[in-house]
Amino acid sequence: MEFFLSVCLGLGLSASCGFRVFLPMLLANVAAMNGWITPGEQFAWLTTWTAFAALLTATVLEISGYYIPFIDNLLDTIATPAAVIAGTLLTTSVIEIDSPILHWGLGLIIGGGTAGMVQIGTGLLRLLSSKTTGGIGNPVVSTAENVASFSLSGLAIFLPVIALVLVVFLILWLFKRLVSRKKSKS
Repeated sequence: MEFFLSVCLGLGLSASCGFRVFLPMLLANVAAMNGWITPGEQFAWLTTWTAFAALLTATVLEISGYYIPFIDNLLDTIATPAAVIAGTLLTTSVIEIDSPILHWGLGLIIGGGTAGMVQIGTGLLRLLSSKTTGGIGNPVVSTAENVASFSLSGLAIFLPVIALVLVVFLILWLFKRLVSRKKSKS
């Protein structure tokens, strides 16, 4: 059961990284510092004040950047590989497996894959917003992404099974939207 909950936690945090790269890492840091989650031994750095200061600074800069026209689209380009890395790190930090290959493999597939899929979906949403509103609607999209990242991270930390269900629905919805969009272009 503990393994299942750790997978749910990792999946929820990694999906949150698809909305914002650093906010879920900051919330995981706060949760680890308060003993609400326990990262693996290799990720003891996640419980330090240095990590808190660095992640807080990165979070504030990232969130601020998404409210600046043009910078928001540039950040989406950079955020895709960064989200995959962050999702992999967060998932790997909370799943305890003895085999390093399996440990990092699951982290990359579950965490990185989920973060990447959500980030691609949010990038397409921002692109659509930029195209249809000339960028005026992007702050609304940014605010929704901030709320989604914060909320999903909190759910993952405190109610990981519910976070898993929401992530599954989110991924299914993204696939449905991408398939319907592809069919409408054909």
